[in-house]
This record gives sequence, C-alpha cells and structure tokens, in this order.
Amino acid sequence: MRKVRDVLRLSWGEQLSLRQVARSLAMPHTTVALFLRRATEAGLTWPLPEELDDDALEARLFAATAPSASHAAPDFAAVRKELAIKGVTLQLLWLEYKELHPDGYGYSQFCHLYRTWRRHRDVVMRQDHKAAEKLFVDYPGLTIPIYDERDLTVSFEAELFVAVLGSSSYTFAVATRSQQLEQWIGAHVQTFEFLGGCPEILVSDNLRSGVTRAHRYEPDVNATYQEMAAHYGCVVIPARPYRPRDKAKVEVGVQIAERWIIAVLRKQRFTSLGQLNEVIGELVIRINQKPFKKMEGSRASLFAELDQPALRPLPSDPYEFASWRAAKVNIDYHLEVEHHYYSVPYQLAGQVVDVRLTGLVVEIFSKNKRVASHLRSYQKGRHVTESAHMPDSHRRYLEWTPGRIVTWAEKNGPETAAFVDALMKSRPHPEQGFRSALGVMRLAKKYSPERLEAACARCLCVKSFSYKSVESVLKHGLDQRPLRDGVTRAHSAHGNIRGPNYYQ
Repeated sequence: MRKVRDVLRLSWGEQLSLRQVARSLAMPHTTVALFLRRATEAGLTWPLPEELDDDALEARLFAATAPSASHAAPDFAAVRKELAIKGVTLQLLWLEYKELHPDGYGYSQFCHLYRTWRRHRDVVMRQDHKAAEKLFVDYPGLTIPIYDERDLTVSFEAELFVAVLGSSSYTFAVATRSQQLEQWIGAHVQTFEFLGGCPEILVSDNLRSGVTRAHRYEPDVNATYQEMAAHYGCVVIPARPYRPRDKAKVEVGVQIAERWIIAVLRKQRFTSLGQLNEVIGELVIRINQKPFKKMEGSRASLFAELDQPALRPLPSDPYEFASWRAAKVNIDYHLEVEHHYYSVPYQLAGQVVDVRLTGLVVEIFSKNKRVASHLRSYQKGRHVTESAHMPDSHRRYLEWTPGRIVTWAEKNGPETAAFVDALMKSRPHPEQGFRSALGVMRLAKKYSPERLEAACARCLCVKSFSYKSVESVLKHGLDQRPLRDGVTRAHSAHGNIRGPNYYQ
C-alpha cells in the first residue's frame, strides 16, 4: 500500500502526469491509472485521512467496478496541446471529456488510446522547461585529486556533483568524497540550500546511489533517495537509459563544469574537500554570472527572474540521512540490524518489516506504520528489548529475582530451597539458573512436594546441581531409596543456603 499512497500523493498532491508518476515509482502506467481510477470511484481525496490504514485503504480501493462501453472519440491533438500548459493533466482532460461524453471511455482506456495515438506521432522536439519545474543532477566522468598534506601523494579522487535548473540553467557544483548514497544525498541537500528553495522534479542519471535498478520503463528508485525527495516535496524521475536527450541540460552543465571548474583547477593541489569546495564555490558564482552569448542576461539574472520566484520553500529542517532496508523478525520478536538486535511487538514474529536507520535512531515500520523505535546501538551481539513488546508470560518471567526464587522454593521444603540456591550458585551469574530452577519446582506438580524434597536432598549429596539430575532421580524412583553413609533428609539448615536476603 505504500506505493498506492505515493501514487495519490504525486498525482493529486504534486499534480504530476500519469507517466511521470509511473516512471518515478517504477510501476506500469496502467497500474497507476488503475489506482487513481479506483481512488476516484471510492471518493478518496488527498491527503488521506490519518485513520485510514493499509488494510482499510485496500478494502476501499479494490472493489469491482464496471467499465464504460461508449466509444466517443477524443480529440487527441487538442489533448496534447493542452498538456503543454502547466498544471494540466490527463486526468483533468479526461474529466472534461466525460462532461461532454458521459458514456465515453474510462480513464485507463482514455490514457491508453492517447499514448497509442502519440506513439505514431512521436518526434524529437526541443524541450521547453517550465520555471522551477526540473532540476537535473549528475556526476561528470572526470575527478579532482585530493593530496595527502604530508607526502603529497593522492589520498583519493573527489567526485564533482553538478545540478542544473531546467529553465534558467542556473548551476551548482560541489565536490564529494565518492558517489556513495550518503554523499549523493548530502549533495542534494546542499543544492537546495544553495537555491534557497525546492524544484518540483529531480531528473537524475541511472546512478546506482539514486536508482537501484535501471530500466527503460520501470526504474526502481532508491528508498532513501525517494524519502529525501518527499521531504523536500519533490519527485524523482530518472532519465531513460541511453537517452541523453532526457537530461540534455545537465549534460551541458557537466561539460561546462569540466571546462570551467575541473580544467581550471588542474594545476592546483588540494589537501581537503573543504579547501577544494571553497574554490569551487567561487567558480560557480563566476559561471552563473557569465553573460550568455546568444541572449541577454546570465544564468544568475534568469534564475532571479524565472526560477527563484517559482521555487517551493525549504522545509523547516534539512533532511536527515537515513538508510532503508528490509528485515525479517525472528521467532524471539527481535530483528538484526548491523549485528545488533532490536525488539518489535511479538505479534510480528516471522514477518518482514521495513527498517529506517539514522545515526541515532532505528525505526521499524510494518505496513507503512511505525511499530517500534530504538536508540541506535553499535555494540555487536547485544539486545535492545522493550517490555511492551513481550508477551505477558515473558514479562512475568523477567519479574523474577534470585531472592524471590529461593523464597518460593522454601515453600516446598528446605531441601528444595537448598538445591535451588546451590543451582544458581553453580552458575557464573544467578540469572543463568532461573529457567532450571523454575523447571525443578514445576516437578512438584508431576510427582509430589515430598518426592521433590527427597530428590533435591539426594542431588545435594552428590553435588549434581541441574534440572536433569532431579528429573532423573524422580523418574527412576531413586528419591525413595535411603541415602548413602547414613545421610538423612532432616530439615536442617544447609551451609550453602544463602537465603533470599543474600541477593538484595
């Protein structure tokens, strides 16, 4: 249901076209059309009610509906012309078509026929970018070496992130240590701060950090990248593989960055990213203020005139980097994240959940709802458990203490108490003997308190402090035989009984 919600957010909330939504969410456009049509028929609006969980949303959307059978032909030439106007979508044009032809095509068939019509008339045309609509991002192939200040050997090759606004060609560039996901996301956050606002669409190349699986029709966008875009109110639409025209703006911007940044700095040596980015910032200002050759103004003046007024405001807080992953909850209602174990409600045992990981917090989501949140721990092999996640029987077990167990054993008899005390004393930590001690005391229900008392006395004599020893004595009736060397089971105080006060 997460993608259903994303479809409604991008289509109704962000006013994107059907194909843009499909490309952004890596799903067939027919599926997007189905979700929108069923949501409309269900009377839903955006934003969805907070109380509408995934199960309720699924129940409302996927009820059987009857398609229209009319065949009034739409004017697809007029449809294509109308779609060039900002804010106009296929859904709006279909609604207007239905007003004129109530028995006309349904929305999915209307979209299918339009795309079929357009496919036969598809030509290469110049892209006209709307103000603050698209931000093109990419890395050039060239890098900038960062040197070790001690021996001036190359420490690493810095990557140059380049972002270009479609309408004004306003350019931003920043050096990053690599093209890894955290560097990629951080460069976007710096870009938005530099622009002072947010565009509507992010057009990226099929970089591994941004696109998990490249595909001509259904690219799979990285979950962290998608979350970052949603935080800034943007949508990610990756360029099609081997289609440079989809990102022609950034291709030109990359070429300019190579010529006016990388080439200019080729003879300088930098020993830190901070030092390099300080110089890059000055060169970026120079690029944006450089006058155009074939038109009046510059990138900076065009940005102030077109893009800056149309940019969306920045959110109150910048995006905090978080990685997403799927994890299966173990039978002990804990899941593993980087060799540490975190609890979730025990009802989720065996299920696959989504984990959001930041530097400080681990959040677990099931069906788009947060079910647990823990402070992140970097200690390997340790557990973080909330008592609220446990079944009632497990919580009662944790309430036991060594003193309480000895006190309970004394109700059966002094020999039982002495044996239980000795059992816990034989372990490195008394808690390690809890389960065995509780098992010993439960044997009184199967046999009798008197027989258990006798069996514990025999095990004390032979110094065999385990549950299996007591069970074996009772099972073979050895408790009913006399002890060796004249030892009796008199109710006397044993030296190894520490008593409940010892554990306080």
